[in-house]
Amino acid sequence: MHATLCDYIADVVHNAVEAGATSVDLDIHASPVWMEVTVSDNGKGMDAERLRQARDPFFSEAGKHDRRRVGLGIPLLCQAAEATGGAVDIRSEAGRGTTVTFRFAAAHVDAPPLGDLPGTLVTLMALPGDYELTVRRRTPVGDFAVARHALQETLGDLTEALNLALARQYLAALEQDAV
Repeated sequence: MHATLCDYIADVVHNAVEAGATSVDLDIHASPVWMEVTVSDNGKGMDAERLRQARDPFFSEAGKHDRRRVGLGIPLLCQAAEATGGAVDIRSEAGRGTTVTFRFAAAHVDAPPLGDLPGTLVTLMALPGDYELTVRRRTPVGDFAVARHALQETLGDLTEALNLALARQYLAALEQDAV
């Protein structure tokens, strides 16, 4: 089981990048009642059968993982969201992309904490590949938006330690102002 919402966010965004997305939009919306996350991408998408299989813990796309034939990310996300009275909605079209929306009841005893959002975002922005990741964070206190290309233009290569540290500091400041 994942320990934080950031673990689920990282899993879904990583899946989008692995699916060949060149554009990934991440929206994280916190309210007093719900924590809702939407990840939309323009990756390879899934047909109806593959979408059904994505919810099966005993299925993993052939060749995706060496020596492993299970894919637990989506099934565990569904189980955790439903345990809090929340839900997971996955919409996908082969060749066009996928949108995953999940929500957790914020006050439910089984709702996982958010986790280290700045650290998670830096990790996701440093994934290899030619893709744009746009993040929107909304809370009752404030909001922010940041794009991978903007960080790269300002800081340079996001695989260099100093640039990663600066990106993390910047994202932590944005998060602190939003909560």
